[in-house]
Amino acid sequence: IFLQQDVIAGFLYAILILVVFHPVVDLIDNFNLTYKYAPLIIIRTAFEMTAVEKIEEQLASLRIAKRSTLSKEPAYLLDIDVSKPAQSESSRFVAVSCSNKSIRVYNRETLNFLREYSSHPGILNGVRFAHACDSVVFSACSDGTVKCWDIRLATQKAVQVFSGYPSNVFISFDISCNDLIICAGTEKVDKDTFLVFWDARGITNCASGTKEPLGVYSESHNDDITKICFHPIEPNLVVSGSTDGLVNVFDINEDNEDDALISTCNSDSSVSFIGWSGKDYKQVYCLTHDEGFCWWDIAQLDTEEPITLLHVLDVRDAVCVGNDSLHYLVGGLYHEKADKLFLIGGMSTGSIHLMSCSTDGLSLLGTLCGGHSATVRSFCWNLTDESLLTGGEDAQLLLWKPGAVERSLAKKASMKIASSVQKRVRVHNSSLKSRKK
Repeated sequence: IFLQQDVIAGFLYAILILVVFHPVVDLIDNFNLTYKYAPLIIIRTAFEMTAVEKIEEQLASLRIAKRSTLSKEPAYLLDIDVSKPAQSESSRFVAVSCSNKSIRVYNRETLNFLREYSSHPGILNGVRFAHACDSVVFSACSDGTVKCWDIRLATQKAVQVFSGYPSNVFISFDISCNDLIICAGTEKVDKDTFLVFWDARGITNCASGTKEPLGVYSESHNDDITKICFHPIEPNLVVSGSTDGLVNVFDINEDNEDDALISTCNSDSSVSFIGWSGKDYKQVYCLTHDEGFCWWDIAQLDTEEPITLLHVLDVRDAVCVGNDSLHYLVGGLYHEKADKLFLIGGMSTGSIHLMSCSTDGLSLLGTLCGGHSATVRSFCWNLTDESLLTGGEDAQLLLWKPGAVERSLAKKASMKIASSVQKRVRVHNSSLKSRKK
């Protein structure tokens, strides 16, 4: 009897194996592969799905952990960066570029205010921490300089100044991943638009003084250079975006601008945001001021394959957000672990939409509600702890973490101030409604 039961169980098990694995076996036969690879293919697919789903779950569980206290002089929070972790330590500081021509520095975990740096009468554009020293922070300025501050020092003055040429008005900048080169983009003055470069060596010591440019690129754009972004792991690569609609990729190791220009991609609209994505960061994407999205694969430049992965003329019409609306785009982030590109958009009332990107299109991942009371202008995603920092026109800086519980749930009132910074808009909020397909 026991023998018969074993035979029957074995027979049923064999049938189950054939039913489950038969399609895989046929597929393997078609590609002249051996059966032993079938389990590997299945396990790998399951692992990839789990990685993406885990990231999406973390994003879907984002809640407000901290709010900064409202400052005496409220201002729009236009750009955010976090200090890079020193060795095994976590990020210690957050720097925010504000519409009142200042940079504010906060404690990363508590959002307690630490320092403020002003550049009156010039306007500060963008904020970046050095990669090798988490106490050194930079910003481009409309007076034709890039200024460097050291949080360790009591002085409110810039410890180092990178000066441009007399007509330069800088509206964008970035620093290479090895802290060797700073690049800033100018507004168009007469018929001239420049990418200006400096040697940034020695910034971690912050020797006081002024540095002159190494040189400029002047032929590749013909209008305001709105964004600059160095490659995350290759310090010689930099991408620039402009109101002329062009997104240019350069290899600055080349001797001249013509040889340095690797690729020119046309977004057909004014560029508001650019970034790198994909494995080894061989893809480039951009957002436009009329809420468009473009995505290119630079690795295909020397092939006959098209480099355009996706082009969406108006994301507001392409993404279904249910009963809510998508009013604008804020920016994007490539997540290495999930090998996935995400976009952030929002509503003028304060909600934020998280979107997932693929070559098939864009899809809503979820919506954050209850945080900001006005348009969100800036964000910074920390992949170390999957946290999100956001800043808006309500003068609030919010820290979101997966599963966090905010002690005070009092929502701040909207702040309406007269400002000439109405060129771009963004928004935000607290709990996340995860949407099932």
